[in-house]
Amino acid sequence: MVSAMRILIMGGTRFIGVYLTRLLYEQEHEVVLFNRGNKPAPVDGIEQIHGDRTDPVDLKAKLDGQEFDAIFDNNGRELSDTQPLAELFKDRVKHFVYMSSAGVYLKSDQMPHVEGDPIDPKSRHKGKHDTETYLAEQGLPFTSIRPTYIYGPQNYNDLEAWFFDRIVRDRPIPIPGNGMAITQFGHVKDLAQAMVQVLGNRRAVGQIYNVSGDRYVTFDGLARACAVAAGKSPDDLKLVHYDPKQFDFGKRKAFPIRVQHFFASVQKAMGDLYWKPEYDLIAGLKDSFENDYLASERDKAAVDFSLDDQILS
Repeated sequence: MVSAMRILIMGGTRFIGVYLTRLLYEQEHEVVLFNRGNKPAPVDGIEQIHGDRTDPVDLKAKLDGQEFDAIFDNNGRELSDTQPLAELFKDRVKHFVYMSSAGVYLKSDQMPHVEGDPIDPKSRHKGKHDTETYLAEQGLPFTSIRPTYIYGPQNYNDLEAWFFDRIVRDRPIPIPGNGMAITQFGHVKDLAQAMVQVLGNRRAVGQIYNVSGDRYVTFDGLARACAVAAGKSPDDLKLVHYDPKQFDFGKRKAFPIRVQHFFASVQKAMGDLYWKPEYDLIAGLKDSFENDYLASERDKAAVDFSLDDQILS
């Protein structure tokens, strides 16, 4: 157990930040959240500083007099988001933990992705890699986390819910390609736990870690796992495979996952951080289905299936 620290979380009121805040609070760290104040804090009475991180002047004014042992930057997308924060605390913080993405990797013939793999210069997550490079060059005691697909209750990306929408309504599930593309999901609580395990760990300084579930799954397998989690028979599922190149969906997404193999090894994180995922895929999906999908009554909500209908027709 790491001795109590004063910790700043950038964000802290959505998805990853909610789980991270709770875990750190349970370990009796003093947690301070910096955000715009649009959402309630996940823990009652926790200190919040309201400001706009995209305005360096506001950021400096709000944080200049503060001291922290560690900072979790959960919502920096571009280098310009993180640089003012890093400059402010450069010689004043023991650990700077940055939320990156496995989306930075260049497509590869050899899988799973490992931390030293080449980066895709055209990736929409390139700003995250630029930030990692900057933190390393500045000599900050940083650790970067690269998740693949994150799932679990409070997920604001339509991943597991996309499948549940179709499964609970007994609709066919349109899957691009032959359904054998391999992907990887990691439960948000497991991700937050890995982030916590970074603290006070000297081996983690200057390192990058892939963090996700420790197994991979095909698109078809994912659909079947979602069915099991929703209490349905996976054998009754109607999976419809289609060629995405034959359709023009415009800017809209007909499928929530990139249509390629996309999975990363988590061996380095398991070794260095003394961490292992608590959730297997079905247990994690059940958590999501029962404690979020049903709890929010999304199973009764109106859903736009127009893209599905276009494919199925």
